[in-house]
Amino acid sequence: MTLPDAVTRLDASFFQDPYEIYAELRTAGPVRKVVLPQGTHVWMVTNYADVRATLADLRLSNDISRAQPAFEHHRDPDKPPVKFDAALSTHMLNSDPPQHTRLRKLVTKAFTARGVGHLRPRIEELSTELLDGLAARVAAGEREFDLIADFAFPLPITVICELLGVPDTDRDAFREWGSTILSASPPEVIRDARTAMAEYMVRLLAGKREEPGADLLTALIDARDDGDRLSDRELVSMTFLLLLAGHETTVNLIASGMLSLLQAPDQLALLRSDLGLLPGAIEEFLRFEGSVNIPTVRHTLEPVEIGGVPIPAGELVVAPLAAANRDPNKFPDPDRLDITRAPAAHLAFGHGVHFCVGAPLARLEGEVALAGLLSRFPNISLAADPADLVWHESTVVRGLHSLPVLLS
Repeated sequence: MTLPDAVTRLDASFFQDPYEIYAELRTAGPVRKVVLPQGTHVWMVTNYADVRATLADLRLSNDISRAQPAFEHHRDPDKPPVKFDAALSTHMLNSDPPQHTRLRKLVTKAFTARGVGHLRPRIEELSTELLDGLAARVAAGEREFDLIADFAFPLPITVICELLGVPDTDRDAFREWGSTILSASPPEVIRDARTAMAEYMVRLLAGKREEPGADLLTALIDARDDGDRLSDRELVSMTFLLLLAGHETTVNLIASGMLSLLQAPDQLALLRSDLGLLPGAIEEFLRFEGSVNIPTVRHTLEPVEIGGVPIPAGELVVAPLAAANRDPNKFPDPDRLDITRAPAAHLAFGHGVHFCVGAPLARLEGEVALAGLLSRFPNISLAADPADLVWHESTVVRGLHSLPVLLS
């Protein structure tokens, strides 16, 4: 199969609604040349089968240390070069086997030693405290709230901060740094946020070495495998990854899941009538409006063929999870929310060796949060026109800036 010469240039409208664009690209062919809003030229895969295969193909590298020449070559000449600093980039998401295997093994020893089930009581306690606060404000006459600022953000950031052993007084700073790093902000703004976050991580880890605690950071410092352990740089990068991924994706799962329900009254009524449907509903929220749009950009180590399209070595390739999860060849009527949809393997948490290690925690938090919210405020409604809602200008995450709701 030959690829047409046409190149699709994405603009800011892509952040607001990528799905229509994905549908058009999918109709035109399995792989298309695209220029991302920040000026990076990539090959974009849009159907489920090829996205899944691409995510598992080790001929497409995640190794950030080898990607710089490809990013330099495949960008608009008037755009500043993409620079990767090792301070926050030396983690498992930016590596290939065998280095990835080594890093993930060490992190898994610390992160999943007891699973996440033991966290449920604390997550339920935090959720109840937040909902009690909202109820008190409603009783005092307040009706309109920002579901993200008032509930969807405080819950997961508190959970991950407590899990890692990060002071809760620093959570707002983390939110600002994280949002900036994942955004389409100017390079110098992103660089400053990364620097501030890296410096904080160094101080935090130094404190944990002096005063170890019963937390994940201490476990990461102590994690060993046949004498191997994480270096100082790897610890900083891994802490950054776990903190950012550990709250950002769950914030978006809770908020986007609630928005999806509010825009589908029949599904909202169905879930209200039977909260036993919630585990399946969580999977549908992840498919329908997942927290990650485009995961890390990969580069070809050798010539590859995707969907019959030949791609040379040294090219950049993206495999959007959001595109795969709306592919009609995999999910019938994909643009309709259906919380009773038959189970199917959505790709919201990725696929292959980079499958999200925090998926069980995100599912648990989403289930607890939405069960509590719907139980306490069954008459929740949207307080804004959906067309007026603003999504983050990020190709990586898919999430709202705010979600105005009415509670009674």
